Amino acid sequence: MAIPIKISIVDDDESIREGLSRLLSSVGFVVKTFASAEEYLSSDQPGRTDCLLLDVRMQGMSGIELERQLVADHSEIPVVFITAHEEETVLAQVLDGNARTVLTKPFSEEALLNTINNMLGIRGNS
Repeated sequence: MAIPIKISIVDDDESIREGLSRLLSSVGFVVKTFASAEEYLSSDQPGRTDCLLLDVRMQGMSGIELERQLVADHSEIPVVFITAHEEETVLAQVLDGNARTVLTKPFSEEALLNTINNMLGIRGNS
């Protein structure tokens, strides 16, 4: 029996969280959603997440700040940043930590699934 892959989504936009959760659940991932970085950090998920989808700009702690804290805590969770902003300075900050990629909103379902599958070494999930 395969161990389910756990994905956490941290985004302050409820419609984005719900849409991504539905998509990822539909292909067999176990998904947890969080409206803020603080909510994610106060949960039990940082030690249980196989992949983190993280919005760059949120109220309170930003996605970049959350990712930096996880790195400082020696977390090796693969991170996919999602953003509506393509400024080079943001992209440079994002790719400086554990983030493997940045997807700019709107992105296709296929792009997201391929990114996650490639990061986690999964074949044929999309």
